[in-house]
Amino acid sequence: MGITAKGVSTAPKEIVPAGTHLARCYSMIHVGTVKWEYLGEVKHTDKVRITFELPNEKRVFNEEAGEMPMVISQEYSLTLHEKSNLRKDLETWRGKAFSEQEIQGFDICNLLGASCYLSIVHSDTKTGTTFAKIGGISKLPKGVECPEQINPTFVFNYEDKFNQDWVDNIAPQFISDMIKATPQYQDKIKNDNITRTQEGQDKNDDLPF
Repeated sequence: MGITAKGVSTAPKEIVPAGTHLARCYSMIHVGTVKWEYLGEVKHTDKVRITFELPNEKRVFNEEAGEMPMVISQEYSLTLHEKSNLRKDLETWRGKAFSEQEIQGFDICNLLGASCYLSIVHSDTKTGTTFAKIGGISKLPKGVECPEQINPTFVFNYEDKFNQDWVDNIAPQFISDMIKATPQYQDKIKNDNITRTQEGQDKNDDLPF
């Protein structure tokens, strides 16, 4: 049998249908401080990327895996400022405002495994490409249940859930590039290198003569 070369598929990727969907949060990625520009002014924002699975919207993305839920992500500034999108969406999700005490420090990893309704809207880029985005998040009414989580829970941060292999080999390229450009990532790599160097020096000090 011969080996057939094929061109890269140009078929458009299916996007999440517009409308209201049952969803469950399963992934939390602390991207770090991202540099961006608006109206000629350079800004720096600490970003987190939250991903949801839609258990009632299954597709076959990989023949071996079979049907899996479609997923959609949203990036937020990592702040609970009264005007932040994260605070707005979390308050509609949980159905109540944050107390002053909660605002002082809320672990957003508490969202992992939590279900909700996502309002998905479609928008067009300047080039005419249609994409799906989260227009809003709301609490499930009493009596409405979301199917059990399918994708494994995933957390990436710069403390106890740092994963260099994931950054290098598994994360989508644009996420990997974004993470590697942050000061948090660069500091983490620098400190890890210093630690490994010190450990190597300590071993050399243990020579048996």
